[in-house]
Amino acid sequence: MGLTQSQLAIVAKARSVGGGEQGVALTDETCAYLVAVIARDLDFLPQFPEIKEEPPAFFGSRPLDALRLPGLDFLAIFERLLTFDPNTDTYFACLAALHKARLKYEKILQTQPVPTVDQVGPRGLLQYGSLRPRALTPFLLWRKWIYDIDNRAGQETGYLFEPIIAYAIGGVPVGARKSPVRRQSDKSKGRQVDCIREKRAHEIKIRVTIAASGQGRWREELEFPADCKASGFVPVLVVLDPTANPKVEELKEKFFQESGEVHIGPEAWGYLESLAGRTMSRFLERYVQRPIEAILAGTPAAPNELPEMKVKMDEGQFIASLMDETLVVERAPEPAEESESEQLPDGVDDEVPGP
Repeated sequence: MGLTQSQLAIVAKARSVGGGEQGVALTDETCAYLVAVIARDLDFLPQFPEIKEEPPAFFGSRPLDALRLPGLDFLAIFERLLTFDPNTDTYFACLAALHKARLKYEKILQTQPVPTVDQVGPRGLLQYGSLRPRALTPFLLWRKWIYDIDNRAGQETGYLFEPIIAYAIGGVPVGARKSPVRRQSDKSKGRQVDCIREKRAHEIKIRVTIAASGQGRWREELEFPADCKASGFVPVLVVLDPTANPKVEELKEKFFQESGEVHIGPEAWGYLESLAGRTMSRFLERYVQRPIEAILAGTPAAPNELPEMKVKMDEGQFIASLMDETLVVERAPEPAEESESEQLPDGVDDEVPGP
């Protein structure tokens, strides 16, 4: 049969580095592992006698770079997989994107440099005296390092989460520059949309928090459905967490005012599955829904209480321990780059006394 041009492009993207300087490329052995995982997920594994053992779990404790199957002809088994279900090319594309993002973030954890005292030293004035310098300085360094890796996680998730849902349900994510949804406040500018499928513009959220964000940011959220309707699209809000709060109600009302739709909690998952179809709904259930529901279920009962965590870093390892579990990351830090000097914040004249 042979692979189509679009399928060859999917394979090329999986094999390409991408994702900036720390991006990773998937080897044929890793791609063969992903094909085996898909075959197992869709009950096709008996049709692949050359896969002698069931592949390891995708979400598990094994090192990510150990998830590969040597000795298989990746392209041959990928092509055969497509004969059983033509939608498995999208399944492979989404699973490969998820695996590459996880590999990249593992690399970030391994290489993110510890900040320098020059970067954090002045911040110590805010807490100087509350700890002795021998404890305060490493506290400042830990705080900045954890902030940095969390910030990177936010960036990488932004490149991944909504896009794989969009592709799974047969749509596409669009950035602001090329978006057909224009801002009514400035029609020269477009709006980023998580997923456009036909004439429906989807805003996809894990949760709408009750915490007050910046007023400008929240105003943008509330203007989204009106911008969609004015641009000829039906605005659709999809919130995966069923927790109710006033922010959710306010946002729902804005979507309904613009003849939009709202799907929340289990009904949101059902909506996504109805668009995804039989094959890709399995992907959503295994690799998006189950993990997110497990994470939401692990939220502490008291929002201001967290369990004890111990962290340690030396030349070779980062170790975090909490609740009888331990995360170990082998460290191979890259040379730290010189950071740019920080700009003075706006309004500094209002904070510092003087003429």
